[in-house]
Amino acid sequence: MADSADGAALFAEHREGLTRYLTRIVGQPDTARDLTQEVFLRVTRAAVPQDGSDGRRAWVFKIARNLALNHLRDRERQPSTTSMIDVPRHGTQELSAAMHQALAALQDLDRHVFLLRESAGFGYDEIASACDLTTDAVRSRLQRARQQLRESLGASIHFQLQRGIRLTRDQ
Repeated sequence: MADSADGAALFAEHREGLTRYLTRIVGQPDTARDLTQEVFLRVTRAAVPQDGSDGRRAWVFKIARNLALNHLRDRERQPSTTSMIDVPRHGTQELSAAMHQALAALQDLDRHVFLLRESAGFGYDEIASACDLTTDAVRSRLQRARQQLRESLGASIHFQLQRGIRLTRDQ
């Protein structure tokens, strides 16, 4: 068993990123905070890998990803009306709904790869480690996810831009 102080320090270093990542995955800030605390418990009770900071960060996020997947599976058994992403503070409801739909349409693994990259700032090697993929598979899945999001959101963004232009002219 590893020193719990080592696990606590590792967790403290990544807590904010974990909470942000989990919020985007489960769609509920309170649930994400609860899952973040569960990650803390697991990290402090487990043997912390000694393979460098990137490997340790990937290990922590792998624990978070597995907890999120378990939570989502449990939630599917008891459906509710929750959102997968936070409502952006600077966007419209239409764009937020379109983003939610676009992310929901992605395959689960593609969504996780995308969110680890864009939300948590992971490198390809870290994503590969956290998701049990090769680096080439990460590149492929990330490219596919981005392309699908571009296609899904293209019409919504175009509509929002046109609407914004009309609003500007009317004022």
